[in-house]
Amino acid sequence: MATSCSLPWLLLVLIVLAPPCCDRRSTGAGAAADPTLGFAAIELTEDRFKLHKPYDLPPEQRYEFRDGMRRMWVYCTDKPLSPGSPTKPRSEILLNARYTTGVWQFEGYGYVPAGTSGVSVMQVFGASGRNTTLMLHVYGGRLMYYHDEARVVDGDIYDRWFRLNVVHDVEAGMLTVFVDGEERLAVAGHGGYRHYFKFGVYTQTDPSHYMESRWRDVKVYIKI
Repeated sequence: MATSCSLPWLLLVLIVLAPPCCDRRSTGAGAAADPTLGFAAIELTEDRFKLHKPYDLPPEQRYEFRDGMRRMWVYCTDKPLSPGSPTKPRSEILLNARYTTGVWQFEGYGYVPAGTSGVSVMQVFGASGRNTTLMLHVYGGRLMYYHDEARVVDGDIYDRWFRLNVVHDVEAGMLTVFVDGEERLAVAGHGGYRHYFKFGVYTQTDPSHYMESRWRDVKVYIKI
């Protein structure tokens, strides 16, 4: 409901986009191994990118795909995914690359404009007794595991391109999160037998009025 939203921003600043390689905040050259080593990319044709959006709006009002970049935005007053759904507003991509066993990995370069808060920007869908086995939320510029203040993945995610890798070892029930090639989080999963990767913006508690994330070079890998 609108009453749960934070006050709207009075000014949206136009951000000049830079390619991912131009803004890496690593701790030094060669500080970490490439998390995709030992993995093979699977083919992701455009039909595998399934948009979930407010049911009453056409895609172009909450989604843009231009020059290789996918931009998704939503307002906290928007409608849910379907009529009567108790879920909150979203504009996100479900990668139609379902997996049930093995070790899988999501990779993408993300960008979250300052002001976006109270939102999930990436998730691993599918679990036992719940919907997700991992969600990465943004609150006040911090990227964190769900809304866990003790598990901050990155303390300053705003207004920069960052490389995100999420490795899901289904049999071991473990997930590992990397930012700019550095391991930032290792957590147990929540079971389940069917999983998908999702990215974009999905409203959570105490959201800002406007939420946005941008993604490019999204890939899915399987361990070989």
